[in-house]
Amino acid sequence: MDTPSKRKSPVKSAKSVTQAPARSKPSAKVFLRFYHSAELRAKTNAVLTTLESARDPTVHRGALADIAVELTSSGLDYYFIKPLKAARAGFVVEQSASLGLTGVQQLIGSVIRNIVGRMDGPQLRSVGQSLRQFMR
Repeated sequence: MDTPSKRKSPVKSAKSVTQAPARSKPSAKVFLRFYHSAELRAKTNAVLTTLESARDPTVHRGALADIAVELTSSGLDYYFIKPLKAARAGFVVEQSASLGLTGVQQLIGSVIRNIVGRMDGPQLRSVGQSLRQFMR
Protein backbone atom coordinates (compact mmCIF):
# COMPACT_ATOMS: atom_id res chain seq x y z
CA MET A 1 0.00 0.00 0.00
CA ASP A 2 1.36 3.40 -0.98
CA THR A 3 1.57 6.04 1.68
CA PRO A 4 1.40 9.70 0.80
CA SER A 5 4.56 11.71 1.27
CA LYS A 6 4.67 13.57 4.53
CA ARG A 7 7.00 16.26 3.21
CA LYS A 8 5.62 19.70 3.07
CA SER A 9 6.63 21.99 0.27
CA PRO A 10 8.62 24.96 1.48
CA VAL A 11 6.65 28.14 1.82
CA LYS A 12 8.39 31.30 0.75
CA SER A 13 7.65 34.48 2.57
CA ALA A 14 7.02 37.60 0.59
CA LYS A 15 10.27 39.07 1.93
CA SER A 16 12.47 36.23 0.68
CA VAL A 17 11.28 36.41 -2.91
CA THR A 18 13.37 38.71 -5.06
CA GLN A 19 12.48 39.69 -8.54
CA ALA A 20 14.92 39.29 -11.35
CA PRO A 21 16.03 42.52 -12.99
CA ALA A 22 13.97 43.54 -15.97
CA ARG A 23 15.30 42.03 -19.17
CA SER A 24 14.93 43.27 -22.65
CA LYS A 25 12.26 41.50 -24.59
CA PRO A 26 13.64 38.31 -26.15
CA SER A 27 13.80 38.17 -29.90
CA ALA A 28 10.83 36.52 -31.54
CA LYS A 29 13.21 35.03 -34.09
CA VAL A 30 15.39 32.06 -33.28
CA PHE A 31 19.04 32.11 -34.22
CA LEU A 32 22.29 30.16 -34.19
CA ARG A 33 25.58 31.77 -33.34
CA PHE A 34 29.14 30.67 -33.79
CA TYR A 35 32.29 31.88 -32.17
CA HIS A 36 35.18 32.95 -34.34
CA SER A 37 38.72 33.91 -33.44
CA ALA A 38 39.61 37.27 -31.95
CA GLU A 39 41.87 37.81 -34.96
CA LEU A 40 39.01 37.27 -37.43
CA ARG A 41 36.75 39.52 -35.37
CA ALA A 42 39.34 42.32 -35.39
CA LYS A 43 39.86 41.88 -39.12
CA THR A 44 36.10 41.93 -39.74
CA ASN A 45 35.65 45.07 -37.63
CA ALA A 46 38.49 46.79 -39.48
CA VAL A 47 36.98 46.02 -42.89
CA LEU A 48 33.51 47.10 -41.78
CA THR A 49 34.80 50.35 -40.27
CA THR A 50 36.72 51.11 -43.46
CA LEU A 51 33.67 50.32 -45.58
CA GLU A 52 31.35 52.46 -43.44
CA SER A 53 33.64 55.48 -43.51
CA ALA A 54 34.66 55.21 -47.15
CA ARG A 55 33.65 57.90 -49.55
CA ASP A 56 33.40 55.21 -52.23
CA PRO A 57 32.57 51.83 -50.64
CA THR A 58 32.96 50.03 -53.98
CA VAL A 59 36.73 50.33 -53.59
CA HIS A 60 36.44 47.84 -50.71
CA ARG A 61 34.40 45.16 -52.48
CA GLY A 62 37.28 42.71 -52.46
CA ALA A 63 37.98 43.13 -48.76
CA LEU A 64 34.31 42.66 -47.89
CA ALA A 65 34.08 39.57 -50.09
CA ASP A 66 37.22 38.13 -48.47
CA ILE A 67 35.77 38.65 -44.98
CA ALA A 68 32.46 37.07 -46.01
CA VAL A 69 34.35 34.04 -47.34
CA GLU A 70 36.45 33.76 -44.16
CA LEU A 71 33.36 34.02 -41.94
CA THR A 72 31.60 31.37 -44.01
CA SER A 73 34.58 29.07 -43.70
CA SER A 74 34.81 29.66 -39.96
CA GLY A 75 31.09 28.98 -39.55
CA LEU A 76 31.22 25.74 -41.53
CA ASP A 77 34.12 24.59 -39.40
CA TYR A 78 32.32 25.54 -36.19
CA TYR A 79 28.98 23.97 -37.09
CA PHE A 80 30.21 20.83 -38.82
CA ILE A 81 33.86 19.89 -38.42
CA LYS A 82 34.17 20.61 -34.68
CA PRO A 83 31.07 18.55 -33.76
CA LEU A 84 32.28 15.75 -36.02
CA LYS A 85 35.64 15.70 -34.22
CA ALA A 86 33.90 15.85 -30.85
CA ALA A 87 31.81 12.82 -31.87
CA ARG A 88 35.05 10.97 -32.70
CA ALA A 89 33.64 9.86 -36.01
CA GLY A 90 37.04 8.63 -37.12
CA PHE A 91 39.90 9.81 -39.27
CA VAL A 92 38.45 8.74 -42.62
CA VAL A 93 35.08 10.35 -41.92
CA GLU A 94 36.70 13.58 -40.72
CA GLN A 95 38.99 13.73 -43.76
CA SER A 96 36.07 13.06 -46.11
CA ALA A 97 34.06 15.83 -44.46
CA SER A 98 36.99 18.25 -44.62
CA LEU A 99 37.57 17.49 -48.27
CA GLY A 100 33.88 17.96 -49.07
CA LEU A 101 33.70 21.24 -47.19
CA THR A 102 36.81 22.49 -48.96
CA GLY A 103 34.96 22.04 -52.26
CA VAL A 104 31.90 23.80 -50.85
CA GLN A 105 34.04 26.69 -49.61
CA GLN A 106 35.70 27.12 -52.99
CA LEU A 107 32.34 27.16 -54.74
CA ILE A 108 30.63 29.52 -52.30
CA GLY A 109 33.74 31.71 -52.25
CA SER A 110 33.51 32.33 -55.98
CA VAL A 111 29.77 32.98 -55.72
CA ILE A 112 30.30 35.47 -52.87
CA ARG A 113 33.05 37.28 -54.76
CA ASN A 114 30.89 37.53 -57.92
CA ILE A 115 27.89 38.87 -56.01
CA VAL A 116 29.78 41.34 -53.82
CA GLY A 117 31.85 42.41 -56.83
CA ARG A 118 28.71 43.66 -58.56
CA MET A 119 27.22 45.57 -55.62
CA ASP A 120 26.98 49.34 -55.46
CA GLY A 121 27.83 51.49 -52.44
CA PRO A 122 24.48 51.34 -50.59
CA GLN A 123 24.27 47.57 -51.11
CA LEU A 124 27.79 47.09 -49.74
CA ARG A 125 26.97 49.21 -46.70
CA SER A 126 23.81 47.19 -46.16
CA VAL A 127 25.80 43.94 -46.18
CA GLY A 128 28.24 45.53 -43.73
CA GLN A 129 25.40 46.51 -41.41
CA SER A 130 24.04 42.97 -41.53
CA LEU A 131 27.44 41.57 -40.59
CA ARG A 132 27.63 44.00 -37.66
CA GLN A 133 24.23 42.82 -36.44
CA PHE A 134 25.31 39.17 -36.67
CA MET A 135 28.31 39.98 -34.50
CA ARG A 136 26.22 41.25 -31.59
